Order: sequence, then C-alpha cells, then structure tokens
Amino acid sequence: MRDVMYLEQIEQAETLLKPQRIEVLRQLAEPHTCTEVAAQLGQTPQRVYYHVKRLVEAGLVDQVSERRVRGISEGIYQASAQSYWLSPRLVGRIGLRRAQDEMSLGYLLNLMEEVQADVAALDRTAPELPSIGVSGEIRVPAEQRQQFLTDLQTALQDLFTRYGGAEGDAFKLAVACYPHGGTT
Repeated sequence: MRDVMYLEQIEQAETLLKPQRIEVLRQLAEPHTCTEVAAQLGQTPQRVYYHVKRLVEAGLVDQVSERRVRGISEGIYQASAQSYWLSPRLVGRIGLRRAQDEMSLGYLLNLMEEVQADVAALDRTAPELPSIGVSGEIRVPAEQRQQFLTDLQTALQDLFTRYGGAEGDAFKLAVACYPHGGTT
C-alpha cells in the first residue's frame, strides 16, 4: 500500500468522490472481503461488490488475495493508498490568474499548485526520500508586512547564495505565509 496516491485523471476522481465509495474505501484500509465490508456498513455484499469493482477499475483498490468459502472464490481487497490527493488540474484553471504580487492570495495559490505538482512527481517508491519540512507561526502587523517580505527575501537569498553550489541533493524551497486560525 502506498502512502499517497495522486489523482490526476478525472475518471479516478469521479469514481472516488461518491460518499458510499469513500466509506467502502475507508473499510479497505485493511484487507477485507466484500462480505466483511458489507457487514460493517450494513449493506448487501452485492452492493459493496459493485462499488469495490468500480474502485478496482479506477486503480484505487487492489485485490490482494482470494479465498474459497463454501466452494465460491471470494476476493480480498485493500485500498491502494493510505490517502488520496486530488490534483488541482482536475478542475483546471478557470480564467487567467493575474497575481504577480507576492503578497496576494492568487500568488499563494499558484505557489501551492506548483508545490503540489512537484511533490506528486517525486519518486515515492524510493526507500528514503530526503525532504525537509519546517512550519511555524509568526505575527506581522499590517504596517510591517512589506518589511517582513523584504527581510524574508534577504534571508532566503543568503541561503540560496550559501547553498547554491553544484554538489549535494537539490531541494526546491517554497515559503508561504497565510492567516492562521482566521486571525489577521
């Protein structure tokens, strides 16, 4: 089972985004038969099998084994991933984003789409994938936002200069600042 499955095909998203299928998928975090899932959800095995079949066709669920019960083969299924991540490209860009201002929401959305696409393209089959994550909270009064941006750009430029050589693992750095908890 993969950690994350990045969905870029509209057919996969359409298959996944049905409340009943999401419930079936949650039950398949561990390997189960359709009969077992049906009992958990209070559904008929036939109804669950219908949903499982669609999830298998979309590549969201795998048949991991099979067993014989009273002379009948019964599939054992498991979700293909622990979580599913929908690409922003499934909807596509509606209109033009004109956001060039580094302090605008549009710029932040463009940056997040770029980061999401970059992360999705990483080789998640690698035994160890070097990455760095840092998160924190700061408070910047409105009148100091421009100075904060300037200070941040200066600090980052120092890092880019200091670690911008040709040797070592290449990392992409993206920094995002957004209101936390509804406060501004």
